[in-house]
Amino acid sequence: MAEAATKRRAVDNKKAPTKPKWPLLQPKLNLHVTRLKEHDLFTVQNFFTPAESKAFIKAAESAGFEHQGSLGPAKGEAYRDNDRISVNDPALADMVWQSGLSKLFSDIKIRGRVAVGLNPNIRFYRYKVGQRFGRHIDESVDLGEGKRTIYTLLIYLSGSPKTKGKSDSSNPKDPASEPLVGGETVFYGSRNSVVAEVAPAEGMALLHIHGDKCMLHEARNVSKGIKYVFRSDVVFA
Repeated sequence: MAEAATKRRAVDNKKAPTKPKWPLLQPKLNLHVTRLKEHDLFTVQNFFTPAESKAFIKAAESAGFEHQGSLGPAKGEAYRDNDRISVNDPALADMVWQSGLSKLFSDIKIRGRVAVGLNPNIRFYRYKVGQRFGRHIDESVDLGEGKRTIYTLLIYLSGSPKTKGKSDSSNPKDPASEPLVGGETVFYGSRNSVVAEVAPAEGMALLHIHGDKCMLHEARNVSKGIKYVFRSDVVFA
């Protein structure tokens, strides 16, 4: 009985997981959009500032990543080898949406639907050297109440910045401080033709339509450094 009581006290004394402290985002004005395939695929440079990107990485690392694999193509699944975190956070989703994405989607209608926000299921991905995500498509998710995800949102938290700056070489043995090499997101069209090859750039957002119009795509192997990605979906209603 005493042993059981001790075990109960040990369980009771365990601290609940600490909620990550996400950075507060600045409103983004005059965003530069690069259309790679009309409205189906486009990028937005500097959607997160360098400070915001680094703060998200720090918060995600404090929460702790878990490895995610797959059964592989032989079992009908795309090859997958990365680490991830998944959180349900409507406030975070709304903050990212209101910081600039809502304006970008103000003139986009899909089958009579308009964009209303981000999926509160937020995911963070981490790809270390040798990790990748094979060719796959992203499914549309029915969230109920007439809401459905139609676009994938990826925001690269690491990668070569579009603007010149000094790299962090304070700890050359730390992979996170090394320049990211590899990890491109590649989209394919008919007959495996390459539609676009997007190299990760710190703070850059990539958006592409998913569901029945989703292009086959992959995240290529990381050969140096660590690739971090913020992932959600644009919801339409």
